[in-house]
Amino acid sequence: MHNLSLFLIDSKPLEGLFHSHLEERVRPLIDLIDSLRQLGIEEDLALPSIAVIGDQSSGKSSVLEALSGVALPRGSGIVTRCPLELKLRKIKGGVQWRATISYRDEYIEFDDPSLVGTYVEEAQNELAGDGVGICDDLITLEIMSPDVCDLTLIDLPGIARVPVKGQPDDIGDQIKSLIRSFIEKEQTINLVVVPCNVDIATTEALRMAQEVDPEGKRTLAILTKPDLVDKGTEKNILDIVNNQVIPLSKGYIIVKCRGQRQIDDKVSLAEATRVEKEFFKRHEYFRCLLNEEKATVQCLATKLTQDLVDHIKKSLPLLSEQIRKQLWDCRKEMGQCEPGPPLDPQKRKDFLITTMMKFNDKINRLSTGDAGNNDNLFVELRSEFKKWNEYLESTKTSFHETVQTIMKEYDLKYRGRELPGFSDYNVFETAVQILVVKLKGPAIETLRIIKDTIQKQFSEASRACFNNYPFLQCVATNKIENIQSRQEAKVEQRILEQFEMEELVYTQDGIYFKTLNETQPIIVQRLADQVPMLIRYFMLKEFAHLLCKEMLGLLDGANVVEALREESEVSRRRVSTQNRVDRLTIAQEKLSNFV
Repeated sequence: MHNLSLFLIDSKPLEGLFHSHLEERVRPLIDLIDSLRQLGIEEDLALPSIAVIGDQSSGKSSVLEALSGVALPRGSGIVTRCPLELKLRKIKGGVQWRATISYRDEYIEFDDPSLVGTYVEEAQNELAGDGVGICDDLITLEIMSPDVCDLTLIDLPGIARVPVKGQPDDIGDQIKSLIRSFIEKEQTINLVVVPCNVDIATTEALRMAQEVDPEGKRTLAILTKPDLVDKGTEKNILDIVNNQVIPLSKGYIIVKCRGQRQIDDKVSLAEATRVEKEFFKRHEYFRCLLNEEKATVQCLATKLTQDLVDHIKKSLPLLSEQIRKQLWDCRKEMGQCEPGPPLDPQKRKDFLITTMMKFNDKINRLSTGDAGNNDNLFVELRSEFKKWNEYLESTKTSFHETVQTIMKEYDLKYRGRELPGFSDYNVFETAVQILVVKLKGPAIETLRIIKDTIQKQFSEASRACFNNYPFLQCVATNKIENIQSRQEAKVEQRILEQFEMEELVYTQDGIYFKTLNETQPIIVQRLADQVPMLIRYFMLKEFAHLLCKEMLGLLDGANVVEALREESEVSRRRVSTQNRVDRLTIAQEKLSNFV
C-alpha cells in the first residue's frame, strides 16, 4: 500500500508544527488561485504561482518527487517537455491516495501512484509529439493525499545547452523562451534548482532568474546533491546558503533527495526523507542548517507554502483592482457589439423569424420602388430603361431611310401603273421586320444588365441581413441565383415572343394614321414600354415574391441552432468578450470573500 511519511520530526507527523497554524489560511488561498486558473483568468491577467526551473540534471525532478510523494518521469536529455502544473492537496480522515491528470480535452482519474509517470509521459507525447520536442500546452496533475502539504507548483523543462539527436538546433532557445514566459511575470515566485557540485554563478537557470528579477525579491534557490560536494568546499556552500554569495531576498534551502542508486535500489520516498534528515544531522558542516530551517525537503515545503500564501495575500488587492477594471472595459465593449441570437430555444426561434422578416422587408422595399425609400432599386433600373428608350428613338431615322430605300428599289423593279405611296404592303412589312431583328439584341442586353443590377442589390441585402450567419447567407445566395436563373429564362422567352409578334406588323388604324406622318416605326412606342414591363414584372416583382416565399419556407422544421451559427469577426469578438465578462464576473465574486 502506498504510505508516505514525508514530513516527520522524531517520527511524529508535522501536524502540530505546520498544518495547525497554516492549514486554515493556506488551503483557501491556494484553492482560490487554482479556481481562478481553472476559470481561464490567466488569459486576462497573471496569477500568483511558483515556477520551478533548473539546468538539465540539476535534481529538479528529485525535488518535485520529494514534495509530491510520487515518481515523475526520469531519463537523460529533456524529461519535462510541457509545463506541468503540480497541485498537491492534503486530505484528512484516512482517505486513500488519488489523483487526476488533465490536458486539452483529456481528464483521467486514478488511484495508483505508480501510474503517475506513465500518464505524464502519455500526456507529453500527445501534446509535444513522440521524441524530444517541447510544447507550451499545460498539463495539470493534481495529487490528493494525507502525506503532502497544500501547494501548487509549475514544473518547466530543464535548460538544455546542446541539442541531442532528434532535437532542433534551436531547442535551447525554445526552452528559454518557454521558461521566460512564466518567470518574467511579477506574480511568479521563481524556484531555481542548483546542484551543490557546480559553480552557482555559471548556472543558466539562476542567470535567467536574475535577468527577470535582478533584486532577487521573488527568487528562492534550492541547492541539491550536497553529498557530492568536493572535500574542502563545504564552507563555500554554507556561504551560498547564508546568502553571502548571490543574495536573494527569499534565500536558499539545501535538500538531499534520492539519488539514482537509491532509485535503482527502490528506496521509498518515505525512507529517503528519513535518510535526508539523518544526513544533515550527522554532517560536520551542514547540521547547523537544520536548526536554522534552511535544510531538508520538510523545510522547503513549509517555506514554499508560506511564501506562496504571503505572495497570494499581497497580490489579491491588485488582482481585484485589475479584474474590476477589465470587467468595466469588457462590459463597455459588449455594449458596442452587435447583439447575437439568444440562448433560450424559443427566443432563439423568434430571433430567427425576426431576422428572416427583416430580410424579406428589405427585398420588398427594393422591389416596390416607393418614393423616398432609400432601398429604391428603381433609381438604377430607370436609368437602364431610359437608355433602352433612347436607343429606340435613335432607330426612327434609320427606319425611315430603310423604308425609303426599299420603296425605291421596289419602284425600280416592280412598280407598274400604281401611283407613288401605293406600293405593295410587303415592302412596309419587310422594313419593319428588319428593324425588329435589329432591336432584338439590345433588348436582351438590357435584360442582362438589369439582371446583374438586381442580383447585386439582392446579394448585398443578403450580406447585410445575414452577415453573421453563414448558413442563412449561403441559402439566400443559392436561392437568389437559382430563382433569378429561372426568371431570366422566362423573361427572355417572353421578350423573344414579343419580337416574333412584332414581325407580324399590326396596329389599330387610328394609331397607324397618327404615326404615319411622324415617320415613326409603329413598334417603337410599344417596345419602349413592353420590354421594361416584362423585365420589371418577372425579374423584380415576381422574383422578389418567390425569394421571400422560399426564405420563409425555411422556418418549417428549421435547425435553428445551425441556421443561427455565427462565424463572423463581429460574432467572434462578441463571444470572446462575453466569455471574458463571465469569467471576470465569477472571479470578482470569488475574490470578494478575501479582499
